[in-house]
Amino acid sequence: MKPILAITMGDPAGIGPEIVVKALSHQETYEKCRPIVTGDAKVIRKAVDLLGFDMQVNAVSNVEDARFTFGVIDVYDLNCVDIDQLEYGQVAAQCGNAAFVSVRKAIDLAMEGKVDGTVTAPLNKEALNLAGHHYDGHTEIYATFTHTKKYAMLLADEHLRVIHVSTHVPLRKACDLVKKARIIEVTELIDDACRQFCIQNPRIGIAGLNPHSSDNGLFGDEEALEITPAVEELIARGFNVVGPVPPDTLFAKAKCGQFDGCVAMYHDQGHIPFKVVGFNWNAETGKMDSVKGVNITLGLPIIRVSVDHGTAFDVAGKGIASEDALMVSVDYATKMALNRMNR
Repeated sequence: MKPILAITMGDPAGIGPEIVVKALSHQETYEKCRPIVTGDAKVIRKAVDLLGFDMQVNAVSNVEDARFTFGVIDVYDLNCVDIDQLEYGQVAAQCGNAAFVSVRKAIDLAMEGKVDGTVTAPLNKEALNLAGHHYDGHTEIYATFTHTKKYAMLLADEHLRVIHVSTHVPLRKACDLVKKARIIEVTELIDDACRQFCIQNPRIGIAGLNPHSSDNGLFGDEEALEITPAVEELIARGFNVVGPVPPDTLFAKAKCGQFDGCVAMYHDQGHIPFKVVGFNWNAETGKMDSVKGVNITLGLPIIRVSVDHGTAFDVAGKGIASEDALMVSVDYATKMALNRMNR
């Protein structure tokens, strides 16, 4: 059986509903999985009309009532948006709340075993907080409502897969968070993830923190005190790891296939090379032609894959947003779900 995936609609004022509809306009999506959108059926209908697609919207209150048929978009209808008050490209509390309840429903359905995985469209953090939901983003929402203490963000796009020792903290604090135990923890997570992607004995490159991985202590001691001991313990336990690899070469090598996964020491160290590879900017139009990277939360009891871009309020409602990243997200979620179903 093809896995059932709950796809959240994202912030209704952003590009989320549009890219969800575009992704579901491809027959190949239904050949991989059985998708159901969590959100507001009126918002999805509005997106269908915006794009001029000949597609039906099937509003349901139970997963069992979904049709899972190409040409029909099944929506677990939460009736959470006043459609007359919806304005594309505007931060609004009702949109932040709608995005939040859409995510909560997807989590609940996965925790109850009614869907096999979840895929999230982008939400707006300002709107989320205006609605009274005080979270940094999807990752923290998922961690809270799945009662998960140890988790990490994995970015994936073709050969480049990156996990982080720390993410949304000041850079000064990020240096203090480079600890042996955390490095080992996230390496275990990315190794397991690679195996879920059907990569046997994944080769993991672990980045240094300092320039040239400190050049034997000339530019810092984090490598000697924390990173190298973590690498040595991982090797002793049978992991196929290399490090600390100078950060300015690690990601270039991974992009060419030398590593199946990379461990970055902090947010921008991993995000910058990833977005250079996955974000394709058109200098003539001044817009992104495509954005392909995905964000996977590891360590959860359920599957969560997301696009690695924002709500793009500047182009919302114009019908020009790319669904590429959402298509890749569905592909990764499908692979992970099938892996779990076959275990």
